[in-house]
Amino acid sequence: MSIPDLASLHALGPAQQPTYPDQGAVDAAVARLRTAPPLVFAGECDDLKAKIAAVTRGEAFLLQGGDCAETFAGVTADNVRNKLRVLLQMAVVLTYAASVPVVKVGRIAGQYAKPRSSDLETRDGVTLPAYRGDAVNGFDFTEAARIPDPQRLVDVYNSSAATLNLVRAFVTGGYADLRQVHTWNTDFVRESPVGQRYEEMASEIERALTFMKAIGADPDEFHRVDFHSSHEALVLEYEHAMTRVDSRTDTPYDVSGHFVWIGERTRQLDNAHVELLSHIKNPIGVKLGPTTTPDDALALAAKLNPHNEPGRLTFITRFGAGKIREGLPHLVEKVNAAGVEVAWVCDPMHGNTFEASSGYKTRRFDDVIEEVQGFFDVHRALGTWPGGVHVELTGDDVTECVGGGEELLEADLGGRYESVCDPRLNRVQSLELAFLVAEMLRKA
Repeated sequence: MSIPDLASLHALGPAQQPTYPDQGAVDAAVARLRTAPPLVFAGECDDLKAKIAAVTRGEAFLLQGGDCAETFAGVTADNVRNKLRVLLQMAVVLTYAASVPVVKVGRIAGQYAKPRSSDLETRDGVTLPAYRGDAVNGFDFTEAARIPDPQRLVDVYNSSAATLNLVRAFVTGGYADLRQVHTWNTDFVRESPVGQRYEEMASEIERALTFMKAIGADPDEFHRVDFHSSHEALVLEYEHAMTRVDSRTDTPYDVSGHFVWIGERTRQLDNAHVELLSHIKNPIGVKLGPTTTPDDALALAAKLNPHNEPGRLTFITRFGAGKIREGLPHLVEKVNAAGVEVAWVCDPMHGNTFEASSGYKTRRFDDVIEEVQGFFDVHRALGTWPGGVHVELTGDDVTECVGGGEELLEADLGGRYESVCDPRLNRVQSLELAFLVAEMLRKA
């Protein structure tokens, strides 16, 4: 299968792309990336596709989570471990409490570019280009920082390589061992009610593991986990340069991540992002917002998964708590009636963002839960499988989303607001979400 060249993709007028001032520098960065080793391997992508096929069949649940936007400064052992830890905790809650296999995918090792609603940002009468993620420009509000720099794409590659190296070391080096379930609950989480609930569950797991060992059962699955990377495939230069033809199958894969998705702002059927991803063999996702019609969804499925392969395509819905029950049924009904093989996943974050009186972007924890509940209710009513959740979260004690068991208020947002883009659930809120979703899964 041939891969369209960059010039033909840009001729389609793609949305949300940086305007680089120096084409020679762009060409040099792309040339450097084309010679860089793959960050992931085609076989790993195939393994994930098989796991998502199980989600599509209603036999597993997808947990996808991580930063809204990764930063180069955030590539530290502590930061990566903290994100991995909260995802491991959430996965073990879902697996144990709901008795369902959980496919673990991080928004990690590539989530450096962000679409923006405006090309410009104005502060105190000064207007500059918007921050589009560390892949494109700098967060500092200065003219120099906001100029798009293609060398940053090489920095994305290097930062992603370092992150994946750490993740692989953690998941194979003993940190992801199920016997660590108590260790994952250290520091501030242990003092919270949800942390205490986790401790009770961890004790039950520990007793079960002790029993298994006593009867001579100690499977490899107890000591490691399969963990995959994902990001939005946004900057065409980066994704195109990282698309390679696999020597085993002679077909192209985007080796920048195991799973890549097309955003709500770039899912135009006749545009560059859909065109590029239609040629790769990775499992892929598409974000669908409240303006999506059933015909839109069917056309995307026909373009992106013409052979109707289970595990290839995931629809990630992001309607907002107030619109999910009204908007989602029409999509699911028509797609299901057409026999389309797709995993349905709920993004309860992006449709629920608002600006607090203090000026911080935030989300209400109750709105996040309400959207997930609406997602489950719709699927239960239609007899279809609520396949997963896609959340923006961090392993740290940040104050970015209001509500939850800690009862964070809008006045608390300034305490530790660290996101460079959208607000994330903190670790306690993430764990609380996992317990609530596990309850919903039990009923599903």
